[in-house]
Amino acid sequence: MKKVRLGFVPTHRYPFDEDWAVEMRQRCLKALRTVDDIEVVVPSSGLIHNGLVRDDAGAQATIDLFAQRGVQGVVIGTMTFGDEVAAITIAEALDVPVLVFGTKEGPFTQDGGRRSDSFCGTLSVTSGLYRHKVPYLFMGIVWPEEDVFAQSIQNFARACAVVQGFYGARVGMVGLRPERFETCSANEVLLMQRFHQRVIQFSLPQLFADARRWAEDDNHVIATTREMDKEANCSACSAVELGRMARLELAMQQYFKERQLSAMAVSCWNDVQEQYGICACYTLGRLTSQGMLAACEVDVYGALTMLVQYLATLEATVPHFIDWTIQHQEVPDVFLAWHCGNAPVCLAANSKEVQVREQAIMSRVVGPDKAKGAVEFQLKPGVVTLCRLVEYDGQFKMLITTGDILPSNDHLRGSWAWVKVANLERLYRTLAEQGFTHHASMIHGDIADVVEAFCKLAGIEAVRV
Repeated sequence: MKKVRLGFVPTHRYPFDEDWAVEMRQRCLKALRTVDDIEVVVPSSGLIHNGLVRDDAGAQATIDLFAQRGVQGVVIGTMTFGDEVAAITIAEALDVPVLVFGTKEGPFTQDGGRRSDSFCGTLSVTSGLYRHKVPYLFMGIVWPEEDVFAQSIQNFARACAVVQGFYGARVGMVGLRPERFETCSANEVLLMQRFHQRVIQFSLPQLFADARRWAEDDNHVIATTREMDKEANCSACSAVELGRMARLELAMQQYFKERQLSAMAVSCWNDVQEQYGICACYTLGRLTSQGMLAACEVDVYGALTMLVQYLATLEATVPHFIDWTIQHQEVPDVFLAWHCGNAPVCLAANSKEVQVREQAIMSRVVGPDKAKGAVEFQLKPGVVTLCRLVEYDGQFKMLITTGDILPSNDHLRGSWAWVKVANLERLYRTLAEQGFTHHASMIHGDIADVVEAFCKLAGIEAVRV
């Protein structure tokens, strides 16, 4: 798992109690170093007096240190009142996500004075960031030993990783979206302007030509087909069909690596079936399992939703591209998270039941002989987070909700799971009334707070259900 490098800015202002500031700095550092997934960079007492940022010289020394170390986020803490100008100067100069917290007040001095007055200083910092239009998150006023401190730092670190990977992302667009699916349209210019992203287009004829260049007896093709045979029951597919899947996968892997893609949105019907002779579902799932995130039906915003979720786990868990579908016929607040057969096999509830066969829907359109290549199984149970990025009138928003996959004895086609949520009627109503589309990304684990934090930092409206 990757580590996120955070810069810690312990702020102090004269004439508040410097001994107290030094103690709080030490306690904050001790707490920070217990948080998983992060590396802490902090100005030392050798760099600035007592390691406390209090003036312009300290701010500049801290900026230079953080720039040299490549911090991905800045944590500003008021050890006492804190110097707002120094803190804001650091935040503006580095242009990375910012988290602010204040420390709780210690005992009064013998003459009745305050040692810290941290909250008052914290407001000076936050109002300054607001004035300078620097996006930031506010943790609260805490002791560093409290659970909220470590949890907030961890969530912030993961949000920083999402920001870093989302801005400047390169999304492959393979083929044209299905003509009747306006829901999958995307605004490339807006993605460039808002997030410095690039949509890189590839044609399906070129993809098929690149896939066919791989010889049947190539070692990479043979190794890929063996991997497929090992992870799934492929008896319903011929050696020729498995070879086509392997070559398609290898060609798309090359696209990812050579063009440095962050994710890919692929035209998966029906040109693939008519012109190449298989379904791409299993291929997309295998790519996603390798961290090469692949969305269906040329859904660029869907691919970006997958990217957000994947980065939020520090690339430790892969997502699954789904449709929101039917509510359970008998069990309240349960819906079917489903797609044609594109889930990564690592998400299967029972690895022995994974099979590759004809895709249920497309086989009725193009015939079963051209529709082989859907991987089918029930997804493993557990907590999941579901998200969907959309854009209307130049404004982006993200649907965020959580649920639990329930084990089931049903035997359904495609890759699927019954998901229980807190209030399905409210979720369905939010999706329908706020323009969220029929695709979503689902990932195991509760990352809702991380995704919401990312949205705040990126200027995306978070719609939490």
